[in-house]
Amino acid sequence: MNGKVFHMLWPVTLTLLVTVAVVQSGNVLIFPVDGSHWVNMNILVEALHAKGHNITVIRMSDSWYIKEFSPHYTSITLKSSGGFSEDILETFASRLITILREGSKWGRLKLEIELWQSSLKIMETEREMIINMIEDQQLMESLKKTKYDLFLTDPAMYGGVILGNYLKLPIVYNVRWAIFGEGHFVIAPSPLSYVPVAMLELPDRMSFLERVKNVVMYIIAETQVAFLIAPTYNALCERFIGPGVNLFSLVQGADLWLHRADFVFEYPRPTMPNIVYMAGFQCKPSKPLPQDLEDFVQSSGDHGVIIMSLGTLIGQLPDDVAEAIAEAFAELPQKIIWRYKGKRPSALGNNTLMMDWMPQNDLLGHPKTRAFVAHGGTNGVQEAIYHGVPIIGFGLIFDQPDNLSKMRVRGAAKNIDFATVDKESFLKTVKEVLDDPTYRENMQRLSRLHKDVPVKPLDNAIFWMEFVMRHKGAAHLRTESYKMPWYSYHSVDVILVLISAVSLIILTIYAVIRYFCCRICMRKTKIKLQ
Repeated sequence: MNGKVFHMLWPVTLTLLVTVAVVQSGNVLIFPVDGSHWVNMNILVEALHAKGHNITVIRMSDSWYIKEFSPHYTSITLKSSGGFSEDILETFASRLITILREGSKWGRLKLEIELWQSSLKIMETEREMIINMIEDQQLMESLKKTKYDLFLTDPAMYGGVILGNYLKLPIVYNVRWAIFGEGHFVIAPSPLSYVPVAMLELPDRMSFLERVKNVVMYIIAETQVAFLIAPTYNALCERFIGPGVNLFSLVQGADLWLHRADFVFEYPRPTMPNIVYMAGFQCKPSKPLPQDLEDFVQSSGDHGVIIMSLGTLIGQLPDDVAEAIAEAFAELPQKIIWRYKGKRPSALGNNTLMMDWMPQNDLLGHPKTRAFVAHGGTNGVQEAIYHGVPIIGFGLIFDQPDNLSKMRVRGAAKNIDFATVDKESFLKTVKEVLDDPTYRENMQRLSRLHKDVPVKPLDNAIFWMEFVMRHKGAAHLRTESYKMPWYSYHSVDVILVLISAVSLIILTIYAVIRYFCCRICMRKTKIKLQ
């Protein structure tokens, strides 16, 4: 009997063994960008580690987010500084807030010039880091001997792009931004008639004047990159990768782009086969709150709670703004949970709980949360979309105003003008978002769209990274257009040839007609003379 059962079951068992995918651990080398970018990268690190892959992370000696020791990866600490300074960003944010309140256009221009100068210094520091790293032959030999299966980096800075190409590894990007601009503009066709340049807060349905602004700002940005940024990196590319190699082609040559956005968040636009969208990959269902926090939330009754956080760079606000916000909150029936590290406002109401840190994701996912007062960072906006919570946005620096602009167009957010905000204007905005159900309805519709996918964003990202490991790259998804000169890519040479050919035909026809007309005229003249 046992023998019969065995003979009956072994074909089924064999079939199952054959059909189950064999998962092999791979060696992954990661060159991240520090700061908030590492928060996103670390999620991928932990997910890859959970799948059994061996992770090595290259970090700088002055790293402020990336830890040297972790249960999820082995680190290699370079002797050089990375140049990515938290102090520069915090100082910029603090001074910008002051200037916005003062309303000084000259002060804002001066600050932008100083930020640009600081950016050039960061680039010079990164340049020295790249040279020291690649000229460290012992390090390079060690990396080559390890035989990595995948190189994961963030092209917001370019040390990783150059190193990945130097090691000749399959390259995957964790990307939203590059020095050349928003990620799509580097690799995908981007018609300026309906694809707004990042940071301009323009919709995808632009008026004529908005399209003029879009084109002009695009030309200015491209000119800055071409003359102030590209030469430094192009010299490094020729030095370490090969003659005639430029950074733009290296950036475009990656096998896969894991893009931290999707078309629930972004406007519809052309894309490419090797762009994989993973917006909200960091989002997850909420967990139960600590008991004391849960008790505070439950004490709000039917009114619910409002949570407020302005991110890591903006730890405090000018005293007058903080007082105005606290006074406005005190007049609301809702309970308020405010993440704030500045001086405690004297007008703080009994309904407001101020914290140095709060479980933002868990609070956004709580059924009593009614609105999110936020700075407009990508992570916070995507968490609000995931949980369906409307946003009241400040939008102070970098991509924050642009992120909030997209939410405004979709009717899921309302902006606050930081330059003129006071108690009355803040209170009016908050009440509008709370009292008008369309804000919440629109955000919950976006939440449903975001979640209605066959594969979760993080699982999708892991699949495609393993796909690149299995197939030693993804060249079949990568266009070769980046190897074409600009005049070939835009068919300028073809257009000139066709114009020349048509012009030649027209001139030939004109010459022939003129010749015969002249002959006829000459004959008539001769006849008249006779």
